[in-house]
Amino acid sequence: MKRSKITYLLLIITTIIIGLASRYYAEYLPDFINLGLGDALWALMMYWMIGFIFPRISPVKLTILSLCICFLVEFSQLLQADWIIAIRNNTFGALILGKGFLWSDLIAYTLGVGTGMTIEKYLLLARVSSR
Repeated sequence: MKRSKITYLLLIITTIIIGLASRYYAEYLPDFINLGLGDALWALMMYWMIGFIFPRISPVKLTILSLCICFLVEFSQLLQADWIIAIRNNTFGALILGKGFLWSDLIAYTLGVGTGMTIEKYLLLARVSSR
């Protein structure tokens, strides 16, 4: 199975736009959605990015790799060295690495990657059935 680079690039861009919009319009969303939406969208973006970089990776490996990267980034937030704190104090660094460790983020990452896996499965099934 080979993923379409154009499709995955569009999915990455769309997810980034939705993620930034969710932050911009956070006041209009319920608190329980705001709690994990950004983290779930970040994990979804990671899923699309890894699928873009490795277009032939199996969906199972893609899911495992995405979760491992998301979890590794979250656990790295326990590291409080000066150099990584300086990176996190930059807006771009904070968007990529986050600011502080939360167990609930692991759930949001799992939901985000699971959403990507589900969408991908749906898209793959739709593409295969249309042939």
